[in-house]
Amino acid sequence: MPTVKEPHVETGAVPALIASARTAMAGYARQIETHGQPRIDEAVTALAWSIYEPARAKRLAEIAVEVTGLGRVDSKIMKNQRKTFGTLRDLLRVKSTGIIEETPEKGLVKYAKPVGVVAAITPSTNPSATPVNKAMMALKGGNAIIIAPPPNAWAATKPTVDGMRAELAKIGLPADLVQILPAPVTREMTTQLMELSDLVVCTGSQVNVKQSYKSGKPALGVGLGNVPVIIDASADLDEAAHLIMASKTFDHATSCSSENALVIVDAVYDKAIAALERQGGYMATASERARIVDRLWQDGKLNRGVIAQGPDALARVFELPGKAASARFVMVEETGIGKAHPLSGEKLSLVLTVYRAKDFTDAARITRAILDYQGRGHSCGIHTKDMAHARALAEMTDVVRVLVNQAHTFGNGGGFDNGLAFTLTMGCGTWQGNAISDNLNWRCFVNITHLVTTIPEDKPSEEALFGAYWTKWGKG
Repeated sequence: MPTVKEPHVETGAVPALIASARTAMAGYARQIETHGQPRIDEAVTALAWSIYEPARAKRLAEIAVEVTGLGRVDSKIMKNQRKTFGTLRDLLRVKSTGIIEETPEKGLVKYAKPVGVVAAITPSTNPSATPVNKAMMALKGGNAIIIAPPPNAWAATKPTVDGMRAELAKIGLPADLVQILPAPVTREMTTQLMELSDLVVCTGSQVNVKQSYKSGKPALGVGLGNVPVIIDASADLDEAAHLIMASKTFDHATSCSSENALVIVDAVYDKAIAALERQGGYMATASERARIVDRLWQDGKLNRGVIAQGPDALARVFELPGKAASARFVMVEETGIGKAHPLSGEKLSLVLTVYRAKDFTDAARITRAILDYQGRGHSCGIHTKDMAHARALAEMTDVVRVLVNQAHTFGNGGGFDNGLAFTLTMGCGTWQGNAISDNLNWRCFVNITHLVTTIPEDKPSEEALFGAYWTKWGKG
């Protein structure tokens, strides 16, 4: 791919993009009217192919790491392909225009219609996969989308958008269905985009998420991740350790779904640590732990020298021995939770906090406390053979997703062996101030018109509704 040059930006760029998007939507609508759902599905497939094609998946992954300095090329290739493939599978299985549901017994017919121009705020950790993921969902609903990447990721997102536009043009659709803010991207420009769009979908910093809520437009934001995962007494320890390693080390822990803490029950604690060490985990000593805590944060912010970097960077910054540099991730024991114990929060690095719990009940308590401090609503996990424990964890923990015996990073945003929708945007419900308690999906990008016809009267008697109450409490 050619080197991306950042053009000079004139004022009024955002209104021009919005106007172009609306014109493109009108042309798209005419083609949908003529060709129906197959045309939408061609558009979605074109976007998927723009990043899934092996050579492009590789080059976009390389550009992402070159530009942002975050993560691993091999992981980003996998993300570009796996997430896109899974999302395409989900989207091609559903109807998203015209009549999408009929319920004769209720006299209801539901029609899906576009929401309009979508403003998509995307993160530096996923400068290629997330824009394509959101664009696929937006076009599935008949919409246009304008991508607003962070300034430090623009040069990685621009070739991604160019690829989508080229693929749309190849199949005879308006390229302006997918656009990107011109560089240099500013907060003022992004704010204006949110204010002029019809729907805002924001993935990234909580500053951007909160700003999206202030835009005056419907906004779907996501919450902070800080995933705690329990290793229960009945867990297959070697399998659990392997899944945790694969998940934690993927893309150097850039994912909000990456394990940030393990809560291991006392009965298997030592064996579980040994299993994790066999998978490449390095347990920090007490003195090393002190340096990690001191250097992982600088002025209250995560140290960019270790965020999404490999074990060698951690070993260098934390002054760890050669054994740590050749390890896959670093484990640090912790007992406290909260602001005074920063290891209990999200780390976006190959540092994994480890807690010892008395039993499952105590492990569930620790898990909830971690989430109450940071990450409530997002997700947690458990490795166990006791489904009663898994169900109990789901019942007592305020999260949207509880994963059982899975690599959290791979399963949380949808998997081929679980039923969650493929996405790169995880809603956290009102627990973290989000409008959705689900994985972002195509239904978020359509409005529904309800055709309502009469049915035989469905009006129960007063006795049917109030009888039990009257009997227990009387009518007085």
